[in-house]
Amino acid sequence: MHECGMHDNEKKNIIAIQTLRNSIMGSTLMATTSILLSAGLGAVISSTYSVKQPINNSVFGAHGELMVALKYVTILCIFLFSFFSHSLSIRFINQVNMLINCPQDPDSVVTPEYISELLEKGFTLNTIGNRLFYTALPLLLWIFGPLLAFLFSLTMIPVLYNLDFVFGCNKQGKTEHQINTCGDCESQ
Repeated sequence: MHECGMHDNEKKNIIAIQTLRNSIMGSTLMATTSILLSAGLGAVISSTYSVKQPINNSVFGAHGELMVALKYVTILCIFLFSFFSHSLSIRFINQVNMLINCPQDPDSVVTPEYISELLEKGFTLNTIGNRLFYTALPLLLWIFGPLLAFLFSLTMIPVLYNLDFVFGCNKQGKTEHQINTCGDCESQ
């Protein structure tokens, strides 16, 4: 009976470590994408390539030198901050990965509370990095004009809202803003 409990605990430990590893991989992908887009934008900003003036600036937006520079620099800064947030997230989650199995010593600085704080910082920075990245996507379309940026923002708001809020159900089948822990609404 005791071995079964230990075996279950080992499975939970493996799942926890795999979850941390997957979070690190996701942050690495986002950080890499952010820095590659930053490098590409940096190359565009520093090149002598010029965009032709569109016929109708009211649809495509202003393409004067100052406005184009403002658009590129804004997007570049957002991608750089996204990269910075994801890099720090990777750092904190890697620390958690290494410290999570340290032996418990009452005099040690490494306590479960300390590890929990590191984990929270890592996931908070990951969320900030993702939000910055998502903010930069409509701004990329801003290069081509305000109409595309506005339309993309309108479509992105409901998507992000549904990602942020999980709709669960209570015992009467009424929808609530919570994590769905009761299973399918139809089954109750």
